[in-house]
Amino acid sequence: MSRYAASLRAFARVFANPRVRSIQLAGLGSTLGTWAYAVALPVYAYHSGGARAVGILFFARMALAALAAPWLGVLADRWSRRQLMLSGDLVRCGIFAAMTAAASAGSSPYIVYALAVMSTVISGSYSPAQAALLPSLVETPDELTAANLVGNTISSVGMFAGPAIGGVLLALSTPSAVFALNGALFLWSAAFVLRVPRDDPPQRAERPKLLPELMAGWTTVWRTPALRVVVGLTTAEEIVYGALEVLLVVLALRLLHAGNAGYGWLNTAMGVGSVAGAFVVAAIAARRRLAGGFGLGILLWGIPLCLAAALSTLAPALFLLGVIGTAAILVQVTSVTLLQRSAENAVLGRVFAVLESLMLAGMAVGALVAPGLVSWLGARGALLATGAFLPVLLVPLWPSLRRIDAEASVAEEPLELLRRIEIFAHLPEPVLERLASAATAVSAPTGQVVVSRGEAGRHFYVIAAGRAAVHLDDGATRELEPGDFFGEIALLRDVPRTATVRAVEPLQLYAVERDDFLAAVTGHAPTLAAAENVVMSRLPAGALLG
Repeated sequence: MSRYAASLRAFARVFANPRVRSIQLAGLGSTLGTWAYAVALPVYAYHSGGARAVGILFFARMALAALAAPWLGVLADRWSRRQLMLSGDLVRCGIFAAMTAAASAGSSPYIVYALAVMSTVISGSYSPAQAALLPSLVETPDELTAANLVGNTISSVGMFAGPAIGGVLLALSTPSAVFALNGALFLWSAAFVLRVPRDDPPQRAERPKLLPELMAGWTTVWRTPALRVVVGLTTAEEIVYGALEVLLVVLALRLLHAGNAGYGWLNTAMGVGSVAGAFVVAAIAARRRLAGGFGLGILLWGIPLCLAAALSTLAPALFLLGVIGTAAILVQVTSVTLLQRSAENAVLGRVFAVLESLMLAGMAVGALVAPGLVSWLGARGALLATGAFLPVLLVPLWPSLRRIDAEASVAEEPLELLRRIEIFAHLPEPVLERLASAATAVSAPTGQVVVSRGEAGRHFYVIAAGRAAVHLDDGATRELEPGDFFGEIALLRDVPRTATVRAVEPLQLYAVERDDFLAAVTGHAPTLAAAENVVMSRLPAGALLG
């Protein structure tokens, strides 16, 4: 219960944090518009070119966006992530203004199609930038998970509120009115992104070549087991989601005989299930071990689809689609948070771009495969095969998910000690977690020298218990207590130790290796500035704690 209460407090901090709140309100506008537009664009394409135009346009949007996503991910690690989100909103606002004008004037539908593809491609830059920016805006691991959950809950609300808004506008007007609304909502999003403080791009020692930068996200995912498993299973889930876009129509019209209204109700049930799933995710997030919850979400995607193959009435189908909606938000929140915790900040945008690319490609593949499954296996067989895909895939990967949870336990004591040090005050929480996990417990009995003046610096130290004395060149001494730290000058200045530190009473320390310390500090501009301030404040006073 205490962990659950902590999770609820994290939710309260999300709404109290003006930076995170602005990001969420920006997402609200763009999500509502995107889902309203998702209803209007197929209607426009159907009236312009029939069902074939709808299918080709969907595939073109997803496939081209998947190809562009890795390139856009490079921008998320080169530019200000806030600026990239703002630019994406403003460009899409202009695109939808042009779409509104073209559709209203009765211009060639190919102009609208081209603009729709451009909008989908540009949208691929927004999500990676947002996901990479968010860890720098929160203050605790629970708050990061809560912020991801709030964002995905907003998306879930958009899943049923957006189509409802689009449907009302279509009943009263034309698709061009929905295009205009979407442009206005992207302007709304831009207004809230402007409220987020400016961020600095990730630091890099030298200007790298484009191809290695482009491939960095892919190589990071491939070389990191946790990323490989999470990204792979999320891609598989999106294949099922793409197939479901086709199979829902088959389920509503052919198996349930519920008509067009039934198709709408099934979509609404998924949206409602996603909102209800926020409470499930809150309970799982309270455990902080998220890989098991991720696996549960993957499992809950498949089982309801298998059961739906046996249905002939609408009511139980609505319940099963609600369960799938819950599974969807569970997978979304846990996968994003696991990636934020497992990938380095310098490549985080590109890792999310890889995920975005594979998700879009997965949806396109699923939508293409589903009609073939229906022709080959029949409607019920296609539902059964699609539903079984994820559980069967999960079985051999379950041990890998268990290892992710086993390795993801947060080192609470060093984390709390590091969090209170001024150097790390602005360090993104996932980076701080990794630094704490890398810290090694060290003991020193009374009288033992921990570091000696003139020796090479290999560690940064923070005191957990006990007291130490710092012996300076001028013969003065300074006492250190729990929570104090030393060793940063030798690491940051690349010089020998500038003072000797001796245990006055038994010491319990946490030691962070040189490479881990420098990677965390120099890879984040505000943290590097804070560290330099600490060094400069100590140098003039002669308290050189090297």
